[in-house]
Amino acid sequence: MQRPNANPQLLPNGFSYQSRALSAQKSLDLFYYLQQNLCWQQPNVTVYNKTGPIPRLQCFISENNIEYGYSHSKLIVEPWPDVLLAMRKRLERHLNQPLNSLLVNYYRDGNDTMGWHSDDEAELGHQPTIVCISLGAERVLKLKHKASNKVTNLKLHSGSCLIMSGNSQRDYQHAIAKQTTLAHPRISLTFRLIKR
Repeated sequence: MQRPNANPQLLPNGFSYQSRALSAQKSLDLFYYLQQNLCWQQPNVTVYNKTGPIPRLQCFISENNIEYGYSHSKLIVEPWPDVLLAMRKRLERHLNQPLNSLLVNYYRDGNDTMGWHSDDEAELGHQPTIVCISLGAERVLKLKHKASNKVTNLKLHSGSCLIMSGNSQRDYQHAIAKQTTLAHPRISLTFRLIKR
């Protein structure tokens, strides 16, 4: 895996993007391995007093004493598969940044989504670094500045790496919107440091 660099496309401060962090073949192989071997969950969340399953599948990987949840929902903790532990260690070396947890999102098709949010939970710290590796179908990540509501669209290619750091979570929300004509699945790996 190469060191992620800023993309020539203009991105807001705190965001850097490399379109080819993994080769096409490695991306494909890893996608199918994870699709078939991770223990996928679909927790219920409560939003605006309505409770229902999230519109995607998830898997949370970390050491046993680290938990993660949101919207009053805790995810079951899974152990590190060797291939993802090796990727985590390479990222930690490249970024000189510890990463002890991984949230994996599985978007089965274009109807699966992620609503507007910031990764600003207290356990992630003041200026968290989130490293996102995309596998499978291309999806558009929307970045919205909280003060101006200006939206930037970033197409996430298979094998790409997006790093969100600095004040990115303080200043921006992000979302994966519906793409109803898209029939293909996508997996995103979001590495992070959860403070104990």
